[in-house]
Amino acid sequence: MPAGKPERVNVHDFVDKELGKATPYGVYDVTANTGWVNVGTDADTGAFAVESIRRWWDTVGRTAYPGTGRLLITADSGGSNGSRLRLWKTELAGLAAETGLEITVTHLPPGTSKWNRIEHRLFSVEFRSLA
Repeated sequence: MPAGKPERVNVHDFVDKELGKATPYGVYDVTANTGWVNVGTDADTGAFAVESIRRWWDTVGRTAYPGTGRLLITADSGGSNGSRLRLWKTELAGLAAETGLEITVTHLPPGTSKWNRIEHRLFSVEFRSLA
């Protein structure tokens, strides 16, 4: 693009009048040092968060960890996967029943999500500053 003619882009929550808002949800696999991101246009809810985990499990996790019976999730304390959100817990219970996995969730203390590994490994500095 020529100097002095900036390209117009959507910022902050990436809202598009026709497509809606882009909502990313990432899974960072500490053991494999790999990441996986699901992007949807629904609201950032517990149902969306667990659906993202389900999709990771179905496309990556099941193959990467055959025969495992447990899944450990580290989550921040806000947004769709907060420690007090009933929808998040209900959806996780459904995923556990569906997959047969024993799912354990640990939450980072409130106000510390910036130290969550997923923030640094999957989402760029530019993306994080817009959120």
